[in-house]
Amino acid sequence: IHTVFWRIMIFYIGAITVIGFLIAFNDSRLLHTETEDVAYSPFTLVFERAGIGIAAALMNAVILTAVLSAGNSGLYASTRMLHSMALQGQAPAWFSYVNRHGVPVRALGATALVGAAGFLTAVVGQNTAYAWLVNVSALCGFIVWLGIAACHFRFRRAYVLQGNDPADLPYQAPWFPLGPVLAFALCALVILGQNYEAVFKGQLVEVLSSYIGLPVFGAIWLGHRLVTGSRMVRLEEADVSGAVVRERS
Repeated sequence: IHTVFWRIMIFYIGAITVIGFLIAFNDSRLLHTETEDVAYSPFTLVFERAGIGIAAALMNAVILTAVLSAGNSGLYASTRMLHSMALQGQAPAWFSYVNRHGVPVRALGATALVGAAGFLTAVVGQNTAYAWLVNVSALCGFIVWLGIAACHFRFRRAYVLQGNDPADLPYQAPWFPLGPVLAFALCALVILGQNYEAVFKGQLVEVLSSYIGLPVFGAIWLGHRLVTGSRMVRLEEADVSGAVVRERS
């Protein structure tokens, strides 16, 4: 866990920085101006312009493999999440079934059907429905990270408030609370700037399409709150016993 930050900095931020210096944002090969569909990967352009044609082909293969891997991991995570929710009574118990190999086949089938249906929306209304689904999922990803930042901030406050020493934690986030506060602020900024141009131009349909994830999340959160009667837990009452604590010598 201590190396995750540096791996992200090198392989993500570092690669984007190098590409940003080499490829202009308005490069004609990045976008088809008439359709705005992605034409070439920035990584591919870098290798092609360096005269390494085979590397560009290999990069395309790597990107395709990464896309397939992302889809596979998403299917796996979504299936297990639905299965776990069924076990906790937060989803129909029907999805809790597993076969003799331990695979939640019912949850897997339902998740695969939803994914296939989402993929098929690309042929409906010239990608309009697909664009709405993409915007919903994209914003939900940032909303999740908002929740993670808030949970980390409240956990540390509750942990200390209940008489615990952060030094006893197996991993102590450096410069706390800078990390969760900065992460929360940046994610909120990205969400608000999702399509600020449409907001300023008064393009209602574009605004709804870009920010549809916010009311969807709000409706689900409010519905869960009304059905379960859940309330925010006070810091003094928060259960921090799940934090693994090592014995201090």
